[in-house]
Amino acid sequence: MTEDNKTTPAAPAPAVTPLTPPQPDRRHQWLSAIAFASVALVGVLIVLYAWRLPPFTSPIVTTENATVRGQVTIIGTQLSGYVTEVLVQDFQDVKAGQLLVRIDDRTYQQRYEQAQAQLAAQQAALSNWTQQRASSEAGIAVNQAALANAEAQARKSSADLNRVEQLVADGSLSQREHDQSRATQAQMAASLAQAKANLDIAQQNVQTVVVNRQALEAAVANAQAAVKAAKIDLDNTRIVAPYDGQLGQVTVREGAFVNSGAQLMALVPRQMWVIANFKETQMNGVQEGQSATFHVDALNGAVLTGQVERISPATGSEFSVLPPDNATGNYLKIAQRIPVRIRIDAGQANARRLVPGMSVVVSVDTSAMLNDSATNPAPEPKAPPPPKKSPAKAAP
Repeated sequence: MTEDNKTTPAAPAPAVTPLTPPQPDRRHQWLSAIAFASVALVGVLIVLYAWRLPPFTSPIVTTENATVRGQVTIIGTQLSGYVTEVLVQDFQDVKAGQLLVRIDDRTYQQRYEQAQAQLAAQQAALSNWTQQRASSEAGIAVNQAALANAEAQARKSSADLNRVEQLVADGSLSQREHDQSRATQAQMAASLAQAKANLDIAQQNVQTVVVNRQALEAAVANAQAAVKAAKIDLDNTRIVAPYDGQLGQVTVREGAFVNSGAQLMALVPRQMWVIANFKETQMNGVQEGQSATFHVDALNGAVLTGQVERISPATGSEFSVLPPDNATGNYLKIAQRIPVRIRIDAGQANARRLVPGMSVVVSVDTSAMLNDSATNPAPEPKAPPPPKKSPAKAAP
């Protein structure tokens, strides 16, 4: 074999050195940690601000649980009858005393005229009382004269009887004439008693007439009351607006029969106020007279001002139909709401656009109360005095 055919050994491969990972940039690590901490801090601060927790506490308390209120009056009828005329329409502005609805008044007009006739009859009977009393007093005078005549006749008959008895005794007159004189004397005595009785009757008649005046006056008063009641019913056939305001939907129609107490329409006055239901945890600084602002959702967030007028004496749940009873079952503490009435300041242009039921967001500035508490802190309560020790009893 030649040298050319000999295989030459391959050269050895060079040694591979392992790659080492690059060292982390410590500056980049610090920036990442700072960024994460900043995001976390911003998140915590946002939560604290949203919940108004320290250090973001504010003297202004706010609630969305608030609505505009008004004295909405449901107008009804006190009588039953057919509606003869409806003079208003839905959402119409009305004035106090304006006629709204008229009910058929023919029956009530007849009752009123009948009551007036009864009153006239009773007044005539009362006017006749004076004549009755004069007549009864004249009857007393007549009976007094009759009594005087009966007494004179009785005295005359007694004197005649005495003379007849003397003449009969000496035989000048017969027994028949004596009996006739005695009968005449007895008749005169009976006439005298009758005259006295008639005088007593006449006097009692006068007393009866005097007492009867009270009954006649009571009858006149009763008739007058009946006239007033009939007049009230007649007036109630005309349903008028009790005050200025704007009507709601008019549900009554001409020709319909309405019963007593039927609801015909609603009337909303011009005066409005706001009821804000604050949580009990927000009521620490709320006091009457503090300034308040509220945003009206229906007016594109328009801001109006007012003042705290009154605070409810109890939470809203206490006025519910079924108040809660926490004495039974499991208890879950829920923050209660306390209604606060806010008076709307006058002279605001948007105040006339408010209607009852609108949703508002109310904020009350309690800084006035906080400043008063800072300048005039409440006195610390004094500790109660220690109980007195009773003297020890001596041993027997």
